[in-house]
Amino acid sequence: MTQQDSYARPGAGSPASSELLTFKRHNFGAFCYSTYGCHVTYNGFTHVSEPDDVLQLSSASLGDNYPENMDASYLSVGNFPEPPSVVWKSKDGVKHSAFVDIASIFRGQRVLHHVPNGGVDGDIGDPGIILEVNDRTINVYMKAFVPTRAPQVPGNKHSHFLDDLILAWSKAY
Repeated sequence: MTQQDSYARPGAGSPASSELLTFKRHNFGAFCYSTYGCHVTYNGFTHVSEPDDVLQLSSASLGDNYPENMDASYLSVGNFPEPPSVVWKSKDGVKHSAFVDIASIFRGQRVLHHVPNGGVDGDIGDPGIILEVNDRTINVYMKAFVPTRAPQVPGNKHSHFLDDLILAWSKAY
Protein backbone atom coordinates (compact mmCIF):
# COMPACT_ATOMS: atom_id res chain seq x y z
CA MET A 1 0.00 0.00 0.00
CA THR A 2 1.37 3.41 -0.91
CA GLN A 3 1.60 6.09 1.70
CA GLN A 4 0.16 9.35 0.48
CA ASP A 5 -0.03 12.79 1.99
CA SER A 6 -3.19 14.74 1.40
CA TYR A 7 -3.33 18.49 1.94
CA ALA A 8 -6.47 20.60 2.12
CA ARG A 9 -7.12 21.98 -1.34
CA PRO A 10 -8.35 25.53 -1.97
CA GLY A 11 -11.78 25.95 -3.51
CA ALA A 12 -14.94 28.03 -3.33
CA GLY A 13 -15.63 29.01 0.26
CA SER A 14 -12.33 27.49 1.34
CA PRO A 15 -9.59 29.04 3.45
CA ALA A 16 -7.97 30.23 0.19
CA SER A 17 -10.84 32.70 -0.37
CA SER A 18 -10.68 33.87 3.24
CA GLU A 19 -8.97 36.87 4.75
CA LEU A 20 -5.25 36.25 5.24
CA LEU A 21 -4.46 35.78 8.93
CA THR A 22 -1.17 34.46 10.31
CA PHE A 23 -0.07 33.13 13.68
CA LYS A 24 3.19 33.03 15.67
CA ARG A 25 2.01 30.63 18.42
CA HIS A 26 -0.52 27.83 18.51
CA ASN A 27 -2.33 25.51 20.91
CA PHE A 28 -2.06 21.74 20.46
CA GLY A 29 -4.17 18.67 21.07
CA ALA A 30 -3.85 14.98 20.20
CA PHE A 31 -6.44 12.18 20.07
CA CYS A 32 -6.28 8.47 19.24
CA TYR A 33 -9.17 6.29 18.00
CA SER A 34 -9.23 2.59 17.08
CA THR A 35 -5.59 2.15 18.13
CA TYR A 36 -3.49 0.18 20.58
CA GLY A 37 -0.62 1.76 22.53
CA CYS A 38 -0.91 5.18 20.92
CA HIS A 39 1.76 7.65 22.12
CA VAL A 40 1.99 11.25 20.89
CA THR A 41 4.87 13.48 22.04
CA TYR A 42 5.21 17.14 21.04
CA ASN A 43 7.24 20.03 22.38
CA GLY A 44 8.81 17.78 25.04
CA PHE A 45 5.41 16.75 26.43
CA THR A 46 3.56 13.44 26.12
CA HIS A 47 0.02 14.32 25.02
CA VAL A 48 -1.29 10.77 24.66
CA SER A 49 -0.02 7.57 26.24
CA GLU A 50 -2.47 4.69 25.85
CA PRO A 51 -2.05 1.10 27.09
CA ASP A 52 -0.61 -1.38 24.58
CA ASP A 53 -3.28 -4.04 25.19
CA VAL A 54 -6.50 -1.99 25.09
CA LEU A 55 -8.20 -1.04 21.82
CA GLN A 56 -9.20 2.62 22.08
CA LEU A 57 -12.76 3.58 21.26
CA SER A 58 -13.67 4.32 17.66
CA SER A 59 -14.50 7.81 16.47
CA ALA A 60 -17.81 6.41 15.15
CA SER A 61 -18.81 5.49 18.72
CA LEU A 62 -18.87 9.22 19.57
CA GLY A 63 -21.75 9.84 17.15
CA ASP A 64 -22.55 13.51 16.63
CA ASN A 65 -19.82 14.57 19.08
CA TYR A 66 -17.12 13.58 16.57
CA PRO A 67 -15.06 15.37 15.35
CA GLU A 68 -16.14 18.44 17.31
CA ASN A 69 -15.06 16.73 20.56
CA MET A 70 -11.41 17.38 19.66
CA ASP A 71 -9.79 20.53 20.95
CA ALA A 72 -6.31 21.91 21.55
CA SER A 73 -5.77 22.35 25.30
CA TYR A 74 -1.95 22.48 25.41
CA LEU A 75 -1.54 26.24 25.19
CA SER A 76 0.79 28.75 23.58
CA VAL A 77 3.42 26.71 21.72
CA GLY A 78 5.86 28.82 19.69
CA ASN A 79 5.93 28.03 15.95
CA PHE A 80 7.40 25.39 15.46
CA PRO A 81 9.34 23.02 17.70
CA GLU A 82 10.32 19.54 16.51
CA PRO A 83 7.63 17.53 14.70
CA PRO A 84 5.27 15.50 16.88
CA SER A 85 6.36 11.89 17.31
CA VAL A 86 3.57 9.34 16.94
CA VAL A 87 3.87 5.62 17.73
CA TRP A 88 0.85 3.28 17.63
CA LYS A 89 -0.64 0.00 16.50
CA SER A 90 -3.63 0.10 14.18
CA LYS A 91 -6.63 -2.03 15.18
CA ASP A 92 -5.27 -4.90 13.04
CA GLY A 93 -2.18 -4.99 15.32
CA VAL A 94 0.33 -3.52 12.83
CA LYS A 95 2.93 -1.19 14.41
CA HIS A 96 3.41 2.31 13.00
CA SER A 97 5.54 5.34 13.78
CA ALA A 98 5.70 8.78 12.24
CA PHE A 99 7.01 12.29 12.69
CA VAL A 100 4.37 14.78 11.53
CA ASP A 101 5.95 17.92 10.09
CA ILE A 102 3.37 20.49 11.13
CA ALA A 103 5.78 23.32 10.22
CA SER A 104 5.51 22.13 6.61
CA ILE A 105 1.74 21.59 6.83
CA PHE A 106 1.28 25.16 8.06
CA ARG A 107 3.98 26.68 5.88
CA GLY A 108 3.53 30.44 5.91
CA GLN A 109 1.87 30.19 9.35
CA ARG A 110 -1.50 30.89 7.77
CA VAL A 111 -4.66 30.48 9.84
CA LEU A 112 -7.22 28.23 8.15
CA HIS A 113 -10.72 29.68 8.44
CA HIS A 114 -13.88 30.34 6.43
CA VAL A 115 -14.48 34.04 7.15
CA PRO A 116 -14.67 35.96 3.83
CA ASN A 117 -12.32 38.84 3.09
CA GLY A 118 -13.33 41.90 5.11
CA GLY A 119 -15.40 39.83 7.55
CA VAL A 120 -12.87 39.46 10.39
CA ASP A 121 -13.45 41.81 13.32
CA GLY A 122 -10.72 41.63 15.97
CA ASP A 123 -7.93 39.44 17.33
CA ILE A 124 -8.04 35.70 16.75
CA GLY A 125 -5.65 34.62 19.50
CA ASP A 126 -3.69 31.38 19.09
CA PRO A 127 -5.30 28.82 16.75
CA GLY A 128 -5.49 25.16 17.74
CA ILE A 129 -3.61 22.47 15.86
CA ILE A 130 -5.14 19.06 16.48
CA LEU A 131 -3.47 15.76 15.59
CA GLU A 132 -5.76 12.74 15.31
CA VAL A 133 -4.61 9.13 14.97
CA ASN A 134 -7.54 7.08 13.69
CA ASP A 135 -6.63 3.41 13.04
CA ARG A 136 -4.21 3.68 10.07
CA THR A 137 -4.67 7.41 9.37
CA ILE A 138 -3.20 10.56 10.88
CA ASN A 139 -5.22 13.73 10.38
CA VAL A 140 -4.11 17.26 11.27
CA TYR A 141 -6.74 19.94 11.77
CA MET A 142 -6.81 23.62 12.62
CA LYS A 143 -9.47 25.25 14.75
CA ALA A 144 -9.34 29.02 15.20
CA PHE A 145 -11.75 31.33 16.99
CA VAL A 146 -12.26 34.10 14.41
CA PRO A 147 -14.44 37.09 15.44
CA THR A 148 -16.74 38.27 12.64
CA ARG A 149 -18.38 41.59 11.75
CA ALA A 150 -21.71 39.89 11.08
CA PRO A 151 -23.52 37.43 13.35
CA GLN A 152 -23.30 33.81 12.17
CA VAL A 153 -26.79 33.08 13.51
CA PRO A 154 -29.23 35.78 12.34
CA GLY A 155 -30.61 37.71 15.30
CA ASN A 156 -28.14 36.23 17.80
CA LYS A 157 -25.86 39.02 19.05
CA HIS A 158 -23.59 36.40 20.66
CA SER A 159 -22.74 34.66 17.35
CA HIS A 160 -20.13 37.06 15.95
CA PHE A 161 -17.51 34.34 15.42
CA LEU A 162 -16.59 31.16 13.57
CA ASP A 163 -14.55 28.34 15.08
CA ASP A 164 -14.68 25.67 12.39
CA LEU A 165 -12.55 22.53 12.58
CA ILE A 166 -10.71 22.42 9.23
CA LEU A 167 -8.78 19.40 7.96
CA ALA A 168 -5.32 20.59 6.86
CA TRP A 169 -3.52 17.29 6.18
CA SER A 170 -4.15 13.56 6.16
CA LYS A 171 -1.98 10.50 5.60
CA ALA A 172 -2.91 6.80 5.55
CA TYR A 173 -0.35 4.27 6.77
